Formats: sequence, structure tokens, C-alpha cells
Amino acid sequence: VRLVVSGGGSVQAGGSLTLSCTASGFIFDNEPYCLAWLRQAPGKRNSQREMVARIDSDTGIAYVDVVKGRFTISLDNAVNTLYLQMNSLRPEDTGLYKCAAERSRCGDLVFGLFDYLSQGTQVTVSS
Repeated sequence: VRLVVSGGGSVQAGGSLTLSCTASGFIFDNEPYCLAWLRQAPGKRNSQREMVARIDSDTGIAYVDVVKGRFTISLDNAVNTLYLQMNSLRPEDTGLYKCAAERSRCGDLVFGLFDYLSQGTQVTVSS
């Protein structure tokens, strides 16, 4: 399984970016699934990554409170790609973003860990 992320970059506060995550060896739409975008803020450890958005095959879409109304997670099954549309970006959105996939419901993750994780893409938001 390979997850490849693209779309990071540097923007000013208020700007927008779209991240894409394309999978090979993992069909996103086959249930059960938990697909997520994780963010690791500067200076934080891997264990302190934050799940900013997720799609659960059973319970649907959820966001962490700080991105609600600004970020949109979506899935295009035709091209097996997961997206994260990020609008109204803030400096505190800066971090290393990764997509993650698990062949289970999100509630069944063991210690919150995913079997499949992409490389990171850096998002930097300047004030």
C-alpha cells in the first residue's frame, strides 16, 4: 500500500490550499474504512499529531473544532483520491500534513494508530 500526498505549500493567512492523497494498493471506498488527514505542528512529536478531519465508512465525516467551517474533507472514488480543501488558513494551521488509511472503522483504531500513512507535505501559513 502506498499513499502519496501532494498540494502543500506556503500561503498568507486567509489563503487556501488543497491537499490530495492518492492510494495504490488500497481502495478507499471498500468498507470498512477510516480515512483521515493528520497534522503535526512544529516542535510536536509524531505522537502529538492531530487528526484534523476524517471520513468513517460508518459514521461519516468529522472535523476537529478548530478547522470546522474552514476545512473540507472529500473522497473521489473514481480516482481513489482523498482531498482536504483548506480555506481561511491561519498561522496555527502550519504543520506537516499526512493522510492516513485504515481498513476498519475509526472507532476501532488501536491507540489511534493507522496501518497506512503517507509521506508528509508541509503547509506554512504566514501572518
